[in-house]
Amino acid sequence: MKLNRNITTGILLFLVAISLSQNIKDLYLFPIKPGEQNFLAGNMGEIRPRHFHTGIDIKTEGRQGLPVYAAANGHVYRMKISSFGYGNVLYLRHINGQATVYAHLKEFEEGLAAYMKEKIYETRKNELEYFPEADELPVRKGEIIAYSGNTGSSGGPHLHFEIRDSLDRAIDPLHFGFTEIVDTTPPTARRVAITPLDAESRVNGMHRRQEFSLVYRPEGFRVNQTIRISGKVGIQVFAYDKLDGMYNLNGFPIFETHHNNQIIFRSEVNPVNFELGRFIFAHTYRNRYVRLYKTPNNLFNFYEPDTAFSGAITALPDERKEINVKLKDVYGNTTNLFLDFLGEEAPALLRSYNYTSENQSIEYKGNLMLINTPNYKEGDLARFYVHGYEMEIPYAYEGTNKRTYIWDMNNGIPDSINVCSQVLVPEVNAKIPSGQQMNFNNGRVQLKLEDKTLLSDLFLRLGYIDHDNFKGISINDPYEYLWNPLEVTYEVPEFEGDKDHTQMYLLHANGYKKFIGGDWNDRAITFRTRELGKFILATDSIPPRIRPIRINRSQIRFSIADDLSGIQDFDAWVDGQWIQLKYEHKYSVIWSDPPKGKVLEGEIMVKVRDKANNEAIYRGNI
Repeated sequence: MKLNRNITTGILLFLVAISLSQNIKDLYLFPIKPGEQNFLAGNMGEIRPRHFHTGIDIKTEGRQGLPVYAAANGHVYRMKISSFGYGNVLYLRHINGQATVYAHLKEFEEGLAAYMKEKIYETRKNELEYFPEADELPVRKGEIIAYSGNTGSSGGPHLHFEIRDSLDRAIDPLHFGFTEIVDTTPPTARRVAITPLDAESRVNGMHRRQEFSLVYRPEGFRVNQTIRISGKVGIQVFAYDKLDGMYNLNGFPIFETHHNNQIIFRSEVNPVNFELGRFIFAHTYRNRYVRLYKTPNNLFNFYEPDTAFSGAITALPDERKEINVKLKDVYGNTTNLFLDFLGEEAPALLRSYNYTSENQSIEYKGNLMLINTPNYKEGDLARFYVHGYEMEIPYAYEGTNKRTYIWDMNNGIPDSINVCSQVLVPEVNAKIPSGQQMNFNNGRVQLKLEDKTLLSDLFLRLGYIDHDNFKGISINDPYEYLWNPLEVTYEVPEFEGDKDHTQMYLLHANGYKKFIGGDWNDRAITFRTRELGKFILATDSIPPRIRPIRINRSQIRFSIADDLSGIQDFDAWVDGQWIQLKYEHKYSVIWSDPPKGKVLEGEIMVKVRDKANNEAIYRGNI
């Protein structure tokens, strides 16, 4: 029998697909208890503080010390001993050009540990990152390379495992067919938000992001009301996933927006380019809700369509639209979420829109300025004065005692706004475009921006603060984000304090001061920050505390702490010889790790330095 050419081609493609699938499944060995069922504490693509989770977190029975196996043949190309981040971590390069990463390790395998210890004692660095040559440390698939732990920023014992492609981008390990993970549980939707996307957009009559609770029906989750929209709006979803038999809440990578049984938008967090990691703030709302639309300037490319505002929802007046959002995990488990929209002309009069203050206020939302005022009887126009020009605009909408005017700052930044003889002066200093090198200088504060400093255009709001006698500056607010550090120089001519121990701190809403640092030049301090908000000068002149816990011939162990700036570094000498110290910042403990067979005898000296350059010294004898 003679086969049709198309059928023959289809069979060949099918056989190739089966072969590739088998090869992918056989490519990597699961690194913990291979061949047995394992459980995850975290998935690829989860939203973590300020970044995507770029691997899977494999549970280790709540304990440390489980053998970690090399997933494939290759060599160690990078290894690191650290108290923070990934902690103790190994990076393997494989023949196919891909890499695997094993993080939060308790310790390396004996041979690798001895190799790294030799490098540490050569450099006299307690924490070290080293890059061996390709032929120095070969490994075989299934070989024990380390033991699981809880080092670095880990919140409990587990192994963080990554697979990276030849371009060093994180790719989802669960795409490699590991039978050790079983998941038949679909994601769960918790809340939905609908947000306006331009000056003409409204949600239920207002230019305001609105959150909605969900009800569960047999067909899926649903917002139990019709949402009235005008112009272009975006959907944001707060949801989680669980694996079979597990209590912890995980993320999941895939969102699809459907209308009339057709996909109109899709996003899948895979692969993840580490250089673009901070664009998670463009992918999410405040690092929490996933945006089901692509914002302008977002450089991630895992969207379909991959254009600005793709995924946005519009509806003509009186047009009804039912949108079905499908939430999918890697295994294809799917949850449906339904939203009903009704298009309308943007109303100028709202049935319920009250204002509790008699004063005017200005809200800043990206490029938009929203001016909220009481309903004055004298008139309904607002005058905007922009670079010598005067423009009158009517209010966007009003309620029983409140009006809102909307101004697009791309049309110019107002010097002042006159609403019924009441004058408002906006806080915005300048528009700083993204993707450009630029300096801003107002005579007291200078900002230096590189082409990769901003995630999007910044409408700069710069102010001065005096918090409990701490001088400082404010730059926009903490919910506006940067891609890479911004360099700030702050002139403080009135400062008469101790410059050697005074640096800049980021002031959180709860009063916590996060050390930022800075270098003084006469009466100006220069610092770099990847966060915006309130920055204050604070003086830390108190050295760290060192308290002995154990001192004997086999080990010295100390508790260390600092009240303000935090621990910078530490070193120890026994009988005049440098001894490596390990640090567990979660418990504020350092302890010695001498060369194998080394007996500790003689005079002990331990130095601990904080980030404000205060130094504490402990002396004793064994």
